[in-house]
Amino acid sequence: MKKFPGYLLGLLLLTCAPCALWAQTWPATHIRIITAGAGGGSDFATRLIAGPLGAALGQQVIVENRGLLAADVAAKAAPDGYTLLLSGQTLWLLPFMRDSVASNVSDFAPITTVTETSNILVVHPTVPAKSVRALIDLARARPGELNYATSGNGSSVHIAGELFRTMARIQVARINYKGASQALTELIAGQTQYMFGVPGSLMPHIKAGRLRALAISGAKATPLMPGLMPVAQTLPGYEVASRLAVFAPVGTPQAIITRLNREIVRVLARAEVREKFHETQIEVVGDTPDALAAMIKAEIASTAKIIKEAGIRAE
Repeated sequence: MKKFPGYLLGLLLLTCAPCALWAQTWPATHIRIITAGAGGGSDFATRLIAGPLGAALGQQVIVENRGLLAADVAAKAAPDGYTLLLSGQTLWLLPFMRDSVASNVSDFAPITTVTETSNILVVHPTVPAKSVRALIDLARARPGELNYATSGNGSSVHIAGELFRTMARIQVARINYKGASQALTELIAGQTQYMFGVPGSLMPHIKAGRLRALAISGAKATPLMPGLMPVAQTLPGYEVASRLAVFAPVGTPQAIITRLNREIVRVLARAEVREKFHETQIEVVGDTPDALAAMIKAEIASTAKIIKEAGIRAE
């Protein structure tokens, strides 16, 4: 085996030395976490993390809402650990729903998955189906007569509905609304028959009897939604979940990525943080960068096919 040339080793050490020193002195100023619009799920998650993360790092962590431009702004930031991105799976699925995107998941280094949330399959109380199997049988008996509500092309609820339609082999019409609240209002009014939606919005109406919950879209049951079993019990292999994760611009020093992972996972393990998420039926994750990368790879493999077959295009 050839010896590594001494001058090259010295050059390598000189090159890495500033990076090591940089990582040791980081953070020397405030950190910003860029996310989508204010008031949404990613904004809620970012603000829950920001305070305790700042305290752990000894620097202020600022939440910066950039709407649809969040990923593009973060991708252009210096890879120095002072700019992070908290995003949902649009980051890695959008390239399959648009002909071109300004930035995608390859522009970022994974840090950790923050949350995972199952959608709930609900029907209007007048629909004579009290199980997933009964809903499928009803749709097959009345082809083209049932409508399901969604909001946002390419959203998690859209993908959940399309996968359900495809795997159940049913003929139903999709009614897409401008916003989730409008879709929910129309379902409660009986204008549509069923929908997949986020637990935080649906649970009050389920408890009040305005909607009937049939199942969840995740792969396994959760104590946060007792009594609801996965759609996969009826349609094996069915799984759709909304996920949020933290990233840094690609090229961020590994030592900083490791530190951020450790501190964010510690924040997510705090009882008061978990309780806030659990109040809205959101599961807390907190995993490794490798686990997040593997999840993204697996989801792309499974979901890209659905997007293509259903002709899903993002707005």
